Amino acid sequence: MPRSGRPTTAVAALAAMAALATACTGQSGASADDDPNAQVTLTFWHGWSAPGEVRAIEENITRFERAHPNITVRVTANMTDDKINQALRAGGDKAPDVVSSFTTDSVGKFCNSGAFADLNPFLTKSGVDKAKVFPGTLLEYTQYKGNQCTLPLLSDAYGLVYDKSAFAAAGITEPPRTWSQFTEDAQKLTVARGDTYDRLGVMPTFHGYETKPTRLAAQWGGTYFDARGRSNLARDPAFAKMLAAQKDLVDKLGGYEKLEKYRATFGDEWSAEHPFHTGKVAMQIDGEWRPAMAKEAGVPFEIGTAPLPVPDDQVADYGKGYVSGTVMGISAASRKQNAAWELVKYMTTDTDAVVAFANAIHNVPSTLAALASPKLQVAPEFKTFIDIARHPRSATTPAQADGGTYQLTFEDFAYRVEKGDVADVPAGLARTDQQIDTDIAKAE
Repeated sequence: MPRSGRPTTAVAALAAMAALATACTGQSGASADDDPNAQVTLTFWHGWSAPGEVRAIEENITRFERAHPNITVRVTANMTDDKINQALRAGGDKAPDVVSSFTTDSVGKFCNSGAFADLNPFLTKSGVDKAKVFPGTLLEYTQYKGNQCTLPLLSDAYGLVYDKSAFAAAGITEPPRTWSQFTEDAQKLTVARGDTYDRLGVMPTFHGYETKPTRLAAQWGGTYFDARGRSNLARDPAFAKMLAAQKDLVDKLGGYEKLEKYRATFGDEWSAEHPFHTGKVAMQIDGEWRPAMAKEAGVPFEIGTAPLPVPDDQVADYGKGYVSGTVMGISAASRKQNAAWELVKYMTTDTDAVVAFANAIHNVPSTLAALASPKLQVAPEFKTFIDIARHPRSATTPAQADGGTYQLTFEDFAYRVEKGDVADVPAGLARTDQQIDTDIAKAE
């Protein structure tokens, strides 16, 4: 998500959350005994910091307080995961009752450590059937081994954003649907100049902002863990095929060294100097926020959006993509959990609240009803991401006890593959599996 408070790397986010394994725990949802109708003040911490985002949160809170006049919500914005973690561990009156985090990769750690309360008892008491409220993919990344310690609060879908003018100049009439078409189009759109480029079709290296191994693995349909919970990267051919296809694209666009040299000229991912905004790349693997950001940057071309291409033998599944998002939970140490649940329930399941928030910050709604709401503001370029979020074969990265460490391990291996430093990819994936299994066993 495009947040100024977002960790700049997955490593930073995971490091900030690492100590959650020793977080203080308190009552569970099943034993929460506070009176939700009593006069109470809740403390809610979230990570949004841009003025429009903070205003959108406050507007939702105002609507909640009107519907629940006995509950006052004290909101603190721009809270990093590091600050949240420290407060949860310390406990006491200064700790938040309700938390929203951008770090979905740490949900497994949240749940496994007991830092957040299991929301299943609250859902049951409220008669909320989560399977009928939330898309299945979102439920996958908000729970761990049946412990629903968080719920989705808006989501991100990843697709392809492209420059329609560059497409027309290159004679390309429609966005690519298959990986071979994507590779051909990326080459057609590339204008090389010596050891650099006037324009690159797409930046294919895994350091290129949202071009991550996890985004591409979703297109190949890779299954990260088998039925016994063991890492499955070597046994599922999807991962080796994805890495081979990405390495082929890297080579065809000039090779790793040349591409990385060009990438060093790019602006910040969240600034007006993003390479898509400035015309340095014609296609961008990105989230639903990019078209709006590009328009705000005043790009001189028409923006197109489409799902990411799929492998040539999976064209029937075109339209799917990688889905992630923001999560919301209740501190296990809070003594106001029933009242806190009223806030979480409103923010995450009330259709009008979810739609209003999605409209305000240009994210994808996180409930089935909100996705279909006539109040949802759906520009043509935004509809692509709504459709990706609703696609039955869209995927995410499952929660694990080690947080997202397993993803970083896979990502580190992918970095070496694209550089050409791995002679035997299947054997390397097998060693990666062993490391992932070891790390998860230690975390549990």
